[in-house]
Amino acid sequence: MNSDLSSQQVKDIGEQGLLERLQRFCPPEIIGDDAAVLETAPGQSLVVTTDVLVEGVHFSNLTTSPEDAGWRAAAANLSDLAAMGASPLGITVGLGLPGEVNVSWVERLYQGMTECLQKYNTPIVGGDIVRSPVTTLAITAFGQVNPSQIIRRSAAVVGDAIVVTGVHGASHAGLELLLHPELGEQLNDVEKTALIRAHQRPQPRLDVLPILWKIFDSQSKIPNLKSKISLAGMDSSDGLADAILQICRASGVGAVLEHRKIPLPKTFNHWLTEDQALEYALYGGEDFELVLCLPYSLASAFVQHLGEGTAIVGSITSGSTVLLHDEQKKFPDQVLSLSQGFQHFGQ
Repeated sequence: MNSDLSSQQVKDIGEQGLLERLQRFCPPEIIGDDAAVLETAPGQSLVVTTDVLVEGVHFSNLTTSPEDAGWRAAAANLSDLAAMGASPLGITVGLGLPGEVNVSWVERLYQGMTECLQKYNTPIVGGDIVRSPVTTLAITAFGQVNPSQIIRRSAAVVGDAIVVTGVHGASHAGLELLLHPELGEQLNDVEKTALIRAHQRPQPRLDVLPILWKIFDSQSKIPNLKSKISLAGMDSSDGLADAILQICRASGVGAVLEHRKIPLPKTFNHWLTEDQALEYALYGGEDFELVLCLPYSLASAFVQHLGEGTAIVGSITSGSTVLLHDEQKKFPDQVLSLSQGFQHFGQ
């Protein structure tokens, strides 16, 4: 990139100049009016989600390139759609910027978003730009879902299996390695790169939805079973413990989470204590896996289809207590609560 262009600041070209630069990341047939018009298929419900990311809270130049910040922002919103059972239609981007930000930084941010979105055929269909004392990125994502396939937090029932679609703790481990490289002395370059990539380039689990619906369709053909099928879930963006607790609270149930069944990165054995590995998995967050509650017969078939990393990690119980249990009795049973995880306004 030309050095003059790479050092150009947002205040040098103004709002309209920046918008002109960023329009190339959007489909020309959609942008240009006061709002975007997105068509959904007949018999589909529109799903909308918004996520706000603030520099210094959700991303930092110490650990995240502009491209990675863009990718993570897009992935977080696509993950919310996946958690509802929806397929994406498009996103809008609200961007707050200090005038001193380099234009090249903003273009690289959009490039990262585009790289993530292209994998799921999802366009940027509009947005807004304002001056701000701190860089802020607010994304609204739109998706569609068949009303019969909406995944809600409030649908868990006693006896359901709790399934996770992948390992937990990898993203937080990657962040720790970026902040404290000396922690990874016992890991080789491939292992370190895999953990760091889990933090910088998380994968929203839209890929698991077709498999899930295929299993549900096959089970629904069994006489007298269709009425018994339930499905609840959300993503684990704020940690595995938070996801299970939120589902239980919304559904009015409790749960038992089995310590030894939580899938962890294999490299954790090389450099983390058991306590640290569990802490990363439960409370580290930003793994963006799905946490689903469904009947055991469907859960077993689902796990077999997805393979390694997917696991049944517990079950839904009566009451309201969410208990972490260690069948080896190395750790005492622990009651989990939302106050143990990350809180934006915690003291």
